[in-house]
Amino acid sequence: MDKDSKLFQFIKDLVETVAVLAIIVGVGVAITGTWPFVVAVESGSMKPNLQPGDIVFLIGTERNGGVVTWMEGFEKNYKSFNNYGDVIVYKPNGEGKPIIHRAIAYVNAGDRIPVLVNGKLLYTDYIAESSGYITQGDNPYTNPIPDQLANIEPVKKEWIIGVAKFRIPFIGYLRLLIPI
Repeated sequence: MDKDSKLFQFIKDLVETVAVLAIIVGVGVAITGTWPFVVAVESGSMKPNLQPGDIVFLIGTERNGGVVTWMEGFEKNYKSFNNYGDVIVYKPNGEGKPIIHRAIAYVNAGDRIPVLVNGKLLYTDYIAESSGYITQGDNPYTNPIPDQLANIEPVKKEWIIGVAKFRIPFIGYLRLLIPI
């Protein structure tokens, strides 16, 4: 093979690879209604239900029919990842690195912020300054308080990337090795 045919073959292979990736991404977004539709769990904040290195597949909130909070899940006996309510991925305060935590309640501005303690929803003396979801990790040792008591506003619907639906263990470690 001469130099020109090797270059042509390389370009052809590259175009085919990009086309296949574009199809996979397009189909994934079409099915799930969100981007990204796959995330890697980075910390232990969701232990024991999600582990660092898990790959989690998401679906858009519209396709999911909204977000079911821990409080609603408890009333309806709806569980996701071994606990009541949905696990969501959202951008804190609408920007930055996404967080994956459980939606425990929805509050309106002026409501008291709840906290989940030993499977019970208790109300703090802290007042929500805006309306949105109160989120908290499942790990009682690393996340004993809601995110909203750690300088994160209640999660607005437009900040939510998606609702976690299922996980594949360990594969996420590959993603975590690539710094972004």
